[in-house]
Amino acid sequence: MSDLTIYNTLSRQKEKFEPINPPYVGLYCCGPTVYSDVHLGNTRTFISFDLVYRYLKFLGYKVRYVRNITDAGHLTNEAGEGKNRMEDQAKLEKLEPMEIVQKYTVGFHEVCRLFNLLPPTIEPTATGHIVEQIEMTQKLIDNGVAYASNGSVYFDVNAYNAKGNNYGKLSGRNIDELIAGYRDLDGQDEKRNSIDFALWKKASPEHIMQWNSPWGSGFPGWHLECSVMSTKYLGKQFDIHAGGMDLKFPHHECEIAQNVGACGNEPVRYWMHTNMLNFNGQKMSKSLGNSILPMQFITGEHPLLDKPYSAMTVRFLFMQSHYSSELDITIKGLQDAEKGLRKLMNAAKYLAELKFDTATSDEQQDKLIQELCNECKTVMDDDFNAPKLLATLYELATQINIYYNDGKKVSNISKATFNQLQTTYNGYLFDVLGLSDEAAAGNNDALDKVMQLVIDIRKQSRETKDWTTSDKIRDALKNAGIEIKDSKDGTTYEIG
Repeated sequence: MSDLTIYNTLSRQKEKFEPINPPYVGLYCCGPTVYSDVHLGNTRTFISFDLVYRYLKFLGYKVRYVRNITDAGHLTNEAGEGKNRMEDQAKLEKLEPMEIVQKYTVGFHEVCRLFNLLPPTIEPTATGHIVEQIEMTQKLIDNGVAYASNGSVYFDVNAYNAKGNNYGKLSGRNIDELIAGYRDLDGQDEKRNSIDFALWKKASPEHIMQWNSPWGSGFPGWHLECSVMSTKYLGKQFDIHAGGMDLKFPHHECEIAQNVGACGNEPVRYWMHTNMLNFNGQKMSKSLGNSILPMQFITGEHPLLDKPYSAMTVRFLFMQSHYSSELDITIKGLQDAEKGLRKLMNAAKYLAELKFDTATSDEQQDKLIQELCNECKTVMDDDFNAPKLLATLYELATQINIYYNDGKKVSNISKATFNQLQTTYNGYLFDVLGLSDEAAAGNNDALDKVMQLVIDIRKQSRETKDWTTSDKIRDALKNAGIEIKDSKDGTTYEIG
């Protein structure tokens, strides 16, 4: 169906995309842990895989996209021990844990809406699959790769490897080094080996979120939920598993082990991971004071921001960097993204106003437009290369602007090429990149009326040779980010 290639984290190389059961594609992305506001790094991951989802659909695949909600069992350290974040936040805010879950799930969905993320086809929750998690835990025990200890259940990494498996192959971790690097942790004496991770944890009496199980009252480990939900909704083997690179180890490494241990086969064909975010060259973190929430970009309420930036500007900024590359956010980068987005949106508006002229086409120009349109697919087939797609759309926008300024008519390409230009530009800008014209989406009737009045006053000034007033209007509008464009067909304005 396509020439799409994907960089597979597991094989560490690009591979041709061959779905298990075409035209159907199974895509799983690790969703948010809803104990706090979703942070910007998470948002980049979800936007990146929204792009993947959109492009697969654009190519004609029938995609089942599963993105989970972690509302139980997310323990804080690599060994699957430590404090439960949901419980800690519930106590801090003096709320029930499920109130915390609801509060931050609603907030996450609002961020998704603002950033124009398509909803997944299935959005399962950890608490909605406790029974299945207990069942998979029991199966792992029955298959000899897990053991119960003092009311908890742990995955036995050594037993797993003794069966010919390789725990650590996704992340490239060495087991001996991992064992040596683990410190004494709570519950360590319950384990056979320090590297073993929790599938089910015994709950203390004061633990709020707990469920009955064959091993006593407790709660599931963090890694188990994704194995359970991906298997339930996508099968024992599916096409793409996505997430941030911070999840490669231990989360995704543990997922592979759980799935192989329970189902007897590798769960995923292609593993994809997004890279990290920096701000002004430094890793974004609360301790450095440069951790900016998605909504803070929109409101501008953060000391490091010079002004508010729209959700589409941030999305556009993310698209300027390949999902697998580190992205450094700067004020200059945000300002440039704002201008770049406006250029592409203006071109889309101009494209809608162009009229095809039946004059003879220019073979060289016809070929240029066709090549640029075809290049859009070529670059996206190369591991979803959004930055190169944007560069190609810029070139197409330049051609559109030339047509627009030449009387809004297209006369030097064939009708078929003109149709290809329209479908390609709009398809990749809106459907694939998921960008939208926020200015056009609002109610601009009032602005249009005001601008028409201003244009009329300026026209009268020019007719009476009142150049001072005419220039003053032009310069004032320019300072406000509005450009007046004069042509033989009249005067229009452009924001940006």
